[in-house]
Amino acid sequence: MTKPIIALDFPSYSQTKAFLKQLPYKNLAVKVGMELFYLEGPHLIEDLKQQGHFIFLDLKLHDIPNTVKSAMIGLSRMGVDMVNVHAAGGKQMMASALEGLEIGSGSAHRPKLIAVTQLTSTSEQEMRQDQGIQTRLIDSVLHYSKRTKEAGLDGVVCSALEASAIKQATNESFLCVTPGIRLKTDSQDDQKRVVTPASARENGASWIVVGRSITKAKDPAKAYETIVKEWEK
Repeated sequence: MTKPIIALDFPSYSQTKAFLKQLPYKNLAVKVGMELFYLEGPHLIEDLKQQGHFIFLDLKLHDIPNTVKSAMIGLSRMGVDMVNVHAAGGKQMMASALEGLEIGSGSAHRPKLIAVTQLTSTSEQEMRQDQGIQTRLIDSVLHYSKRTKEAGLDGVVCSALEASAIKQATNESFLCVTPGIRLKTDSQDDQKRVVTPASARENGASWIVVGRSITKAKDPAKAYETIVKEWEK
């Protein structure tokens, strides 16, 4: 069973370090997103790797294929464990991203590469109005997932509500990394397609990404233990 990935959605490394001190565990799985990475840069990744953490660098690259390829060459050399792109960038862009990771990794272990299908903050109505996609939301997610697999990537970012259908459309080893995880007692905040850790497991999620349920808790260590217990039981 994979460890829950903790979303380090903090505006500075000092706040990140203060939070991590509240978790008396080694070798955590953490997500570093745009907010923190753009402010602190590569030295943050180096420090987290020295502490033994699994790092999901969540930058959601979306650009022309050659630019994404070049960016991935650099990111792979930072020693991160997982990176992502937007599936909306297309099959060629995703394949180029994978090529860049393989070049940058050389003989070292290549980071896992996953693609964002539809953000868990996006509702079906918003998808239709803002993106002009007039299918059901699940059909859009499945389409992106199939194209991601065809491009050779390891999996997708999706809602846990969609994980089972994605695995049926691809295969059981295709990764479904699922944000939008909340305990029953938590607020949904800006998320729309939200599930509990237990529901995510039952629906076939490969990894869960948990942010505010841990980072905003009065006792983050206790909240993390609760998440782990519900995810693993």
